[in-house]
Amino acid sequence: ERLAQGLQLCCSREMAMSGSWSEVKATGPMPSGGPHPGVWPLDVHNVKLLDNVHPRGWKNPQSPDGFVYDLIAIGAGAGGLVAAKQSARRGAKSALIEEHLAGGDCLNVGCVPSKALLRCARAAAERAHADLLGGVKRPREEAEADFAKVMERMRRLRAQIAPVDSLSTTTAAGADALVGRG
Repeated sequence: ERLAQGLQLCCSREMAMSGSWSEVKATGPMPSGGPHPGVWPLDVHNVKLLDNVHPRGWKNPQSPDGFVYDLIAIGAGAGGLVAAKQSARRGAKSALIEEHLAGGDCLNVGCVPSKALLRCARAAAERAHADLLGGVKRPREEAEADFAKVMERMRRLRAQIAPVDSLSTTTAAGADALVGRG
């Protein structure tokens, strides 16, 4: 019961911001905290990511007095997302609380970005050693990767996966999703 009361206190604030992250004009990298979650650059891919995993206009649900959750997951990483969604699908009253970016490390800085970068590195290495694979050897300049394009691809792939970890997908599964901190 105390946990449910604490949940209501820590997450009862509504986010003051509204709209898409595409409306934010940033002239340089911005740190985490304050009105910006620290994702840079705010290109079309990162806007799509943020609109899913940290929506600007998100309004936290209000629970009636005395309401008690069966499960509260703190953190919208892989474990929190699965626990909140699956318990709600099975009839439990569940909530998910995230302060920063839904999807956790895996979507935002770990698994997805690292695998995207590794795939590009492998492609560059294969081009550089094409003669060993039965292809035509290329000059080093032709085999080098364009880092800006590699990073753009990583942001695009991350944005494509983001709807699966989004707060709206969590609520569609029947769990309450709250953005904030106590």
